[in-house]
Order: sequence, then structure tokens, then C-alpha cells
Amino acid sequence: MWDCKEISGFAMLSRRIGAGGEDFEVLTTGEVACEPWELEPLLRPLTESEYNAVARDFLGDQFIYGSIVHEAQRRGFDNDSDDDGQDDVKHSEDFTLYAEDHVASSTDHHSCTMTALKIVVSGAAGQIAYSLLPLICIGHIFGPNQRVELRLLDIEPAQEALEGVKMELQDCAFNLVDAIVPTADLETAFKDVDVAILVGGFPRKQGMQRKDLIEKNVAIFKAQGAAIDKFASRDVKVLVVANPANTNCLTAMENAPSIPRRNFSALTRLDHERLRSFLVEKVNATQSTKVTSKDVNKVVIWGNHSSTQVPDVTNAEVKGQPLDKIVSDKDWVEKKLVKDVQERGAAIIKARKLSSAMSAAAAIGAHLRDWFNGSKDGEFVSMAICSDGNKYGVPEGLIYSFPVKCTGNGAYEVVNGLPISPRIDAMMKATAQELTEEKADAVEILTRQ
Repeated sequence: MWDCKEISGFAMLSRRIGAGGEDFEVLTTGEVACEPWELEPLLRPLTESEYNAVARDFLGDQFIYGSIVHEAQRRGFDNDSDDDGQDDVKHSEDFTLYAEDHVASSTDHHSCTMTALKIVVSGAAGQIAYSLLPLICIGHIFGPNQRVELRLLDIEPAQEALEGVKMELQDCAFNLVDAIVPTADLETAFKDVDVAILVGGFPRKQGMQRKDLIEKNVAIFKAQGAAIDKFASRDVKVLVVANPANTNCLTAMENAPSIPRRNFSALTRLDHERLRSFLVEKVNATQSTKVTSKDVNKVVIWGNHSSTQVPDVTNAEVKGQPLDKIVSDKDWVEKKLVKDVQERGAAIIKARKLSSAMSAAAAIGAHLRDWFNGSKDGEFVSMAICSDGNKYGVPEGLIYSFPVKCTGNGAYEVVNGLPISPRIDAMMKATAQELTEEKADAVEILTRQ
């Protein structure tokens, strides 16, 4: 008999095989929708790496990595059904797998005893934050038992709207939220924070040149970087979303010298997911066997989060098969696909008259979830990180998007040794040149301030 039920944000999968038979119980995060036979790999004692690999395949982005604990309790019971009058002692094994950092006990699935993460979200009155904050509060990003304390940072004119956001969050009655603090004060916002999600920045207006936009944002991210340096936890993880994201991240990083440079990243995960989505659409339009985004792996976004970004599918796989074995249209791959990814943001603005918000929030969630909890075994994701020490010939001292493997607890490593074609290499150099020019503009502006 199969039983699949949701318990306080978890899905408990159970298999029962007769009296005295096996009794397996698996507790994982997220909701599960699959056929009973698909659950078989989960319903046995697994190593931590096996559990992570299998469970993540089924749960996708809903899966939260953690230290997996195996509890094996062998119990016996009497079965006096035989005519010989002798008790036949039979045994069954109960195996409960759970994420140690996310489940307080096997009997109280509602318990949330973890220390609250202090999280600041800048631009908190804006549309991206409006989509992002619920994802944080329901445990979708940091875990279903991870308590949070929110610092909502925005400029003074946005404080009334920010109070409205606070009221809505309160009205949601999220059980993981310990505190909600709206503020325009940098010390209040960044004091002892563990995570800084910097969404707020000066938006590009009609007639503005790139250097004008950089100048407006340099002042913002210089101040926020200094506040991070002065007030935040020494192990704070910083994700910059506001554009120009790479150079804004660089500015914040350079103004927070006491924080490890590895702790700063900029968002290119949205471009990464757009690339996967376009591949799903193409494969489903040309193949009889349908695929989903979880079937598409090993795509890369190199460089800047701009129109010079480099969507690279050289190593892409679909259901474990090389992409070029499935999509033979080389012209589409090298031209239309690249252009569509590079121009997707502009297309959304044209259609909505607003920039990406829902998809940006989802990408922020995916970026942070992998950064904190680990990316899927055998997969890599795109993160814009400091280029120091890279092996791809990218100039040092830039915030540049690379393929990385996240190992959990904020650790990651660049995936080295990927083949780079002459076409991709030329594009990588072009986006690096743009970032070098942006950096020079930012440095020149900083020397005048």
C-alpha cells in the first residue's frame, strides 16, 4: 500500500508490505507528484549522496539539501498464527531519512527550533521583492523549518508602501517568520545579517547612458557595501540583483574588505533558467518524447548579466543525452537561441511594460537554495562570482558568471576544464571587455566621490 501525504510542508512517503514485512518510511521536503513505482529508489536505506541525488531528481527545486540521518530501528513482534503453538518472531526495519537541519524530530513535524536567519532584502517595496518575500517566508528557499527575521530596506519615500508590505506579510501568518522590520536605515537593515539580497537600485531611465546608470548605482552600492562591512555577520552571503548587477556587486564587494570575496555573487540564474526553458520548448516542438526543465542539464551563462552574456549549450544534456544528438539545428543553437536569451528581458518589458519580477524572484530563490544547500549531484549552475584565480582566462577582479557546483553551506567551486569553442571564446572575451569597461567607469566615479 502506498501513502503520500503532506505534513507541514513535507511529503511523507510510506510503503507497507504486509504484517511482519518491510516497513520503510521516507521524509523529504516539498510536494511529490509521481507514480508509485517511481518512489522505489527512495524506499530503502540510502547513503547521504544517494539520497540527495535521488530525492532531488523527484523533487526538483523543492528539494532542500541537509545532513541526512538514517535511523534504523529493528523491532520484533509475535505472530502466533501457526498451528504449532510456537511464536514466530518476525522482524521489520523502520528507516526514517530526514534532513537533520530541517526536521526537529520524527514525531513533531511542526517544530521549528532553528536559530532564525537574519535576512535583509533591499528594494523591499518593489515588485521583485513582492514575489520573493513569500518564497522566503514559506521555507521554499532556506528550508521548511528555517526561521527567518526579515529586514525590509527601502528609501524614505517608499516607507509607507513598505508598511503595507509588512502588513500583508503579517496577514499571511507565516509560522517561520520571527520578525519583520521595515527601515531606511542601513545599520538597522544590515546589523548581524546572515543573508543580504540586494534588489534595490536606481532604474535606467530613457536617455540614460550606461555610465550614467553606473554612476547612480555606485553611490548606492558603495554605501551598502560599507554597511555590510561594518554591521553584517562576518560570514554574510550577498546576492546582488539590481542592474548593472555584476558591477554593482563588484562595488559592494570592494567596499566590504573584511568579508570574503567568495561571499559575493550577482544573479545570472534567471538567464540560466531562460536558456533551459528555451531548450525545453525546442525539444518538445521537434521530438515525440516530451521533456521538462529538470531533464535539461549542464547549460552555462558566461560573463555579464547584459546583452553580451554568453549562453553556452556546448555541454548541455537532455535526459542524459548530449543536446546535439537531439537538436541538430546548429543555426538555431548558435544564433536564434543565443539572441532569444540575451533579449528575453527586453521582450518581457515590451510585453508587460514592466521588468521581470516573478521569474526574477524564482531565480533568486534557486540561486540561494543551491548556494546554501547544494546543487544537484552531477549538475552545475550559473553564478556571477569574483573571477580571481579562474582557469578560463577571464581577467581577475571582475564579477563574471561561471558554471559552478554548490556544495552547501555557502560553498561552491567553479567547474573547470569545460571545452570552449572559438565562437564561445570570442563571446567570453567580449563580455569580459564590457565588464572591464564597467569596472573602469565605477572606479573613476568612486575616485570622485
